Amino acid sequence: MNQKISASRLSGKTVVITGGAGLIGRGFSRACAEEGAALAILEIDQAAGQKLAESLIKDTNNRKIISVKCDITDEKSVKAALKKVQQHFKRIDVLVNNAYPRNKNYGRKFEQATHKDFCENIDAHLGGYFLVTREVVVIMKKQKTGNIINMGSIYGFSAPKFDIYKGTNMTSTVGYSVIKGGVINFTRYLATYLGDYNIRANSLSPGGVFNNQPKKFIKQYSQRVHLGKRMAKVEDLIGPFLFLASDDSRHVTGQNLVVDGGWSL
Repeated sequence: MNQKISASRLSGKTVVITGGAGLIGRGFSRACAEEGAALAILEIDQAAGQKLAESLIKDTNNRKIISVKCDITDEKSVKAALKKVQQHFKRIDVLVNNAYPRNKNYGRKFEQATHKDFCENIDAHLGGYFLVTREVVVIMKKQKTGNIINMGSIYGFSAPKFDIYKGTNMTSTVGYSVIKGGVINFTRYLATYLGDYNIRANSLSPGGVFNNQPKKFIKQYSQRVHLGKRMAKVEDLIGPFLFLASDDSRHVTGQNLVVDGGWSL
């Protein structure tokens, strides 16, 4: 049965989510659809984005949902995608930088990481956030209002705990720590630079999110979590996300909201 859209936290707002059909992005996209937002799902995987948009329209009866192909690492693609969004919805109230671009060698241990790979991944991820934000800010400044949410990570402000990866083929890459640390400070920069235009910026930093990782890693990670001894679920991020996306946080800017069950304590 279709849900009836009524006045809610995001009614009247247009939300743009990069990587909106990914693991976390799907959860954010569904939350926005259910809360009555006009939603633009920006996805490099056009088929996945379109499939999600159609599913959300059917499930929520919210017809203000579109999917737009976008490669956040390509300036022309970013400009073209945001032009389509603006033509369709006329405004952008909330930008969620959530995409997670990486090259084919991403995930190598420190000693095996090349300088080229390190720079490519920083440029793609952190540079992509910059590209999208720069273009959206032009729109938000004209509106004299806006809200930017950047996806950070616990590894953006704390050191990796490498013992949780023992006995697995996983590691925490050096690029990831540099990228997410940069994202969090980029957020602070935006908050101070754009405050006079009534544009706010915050970051959301999850702990490890369950995604069918190796059982040994899940156990070793979970032992460090104070709440429930488990990894985060996407659902755990929805409430904090909606707080930042809605007017509930209208006087909050430059903050990094950590959702990790106490892992980083």
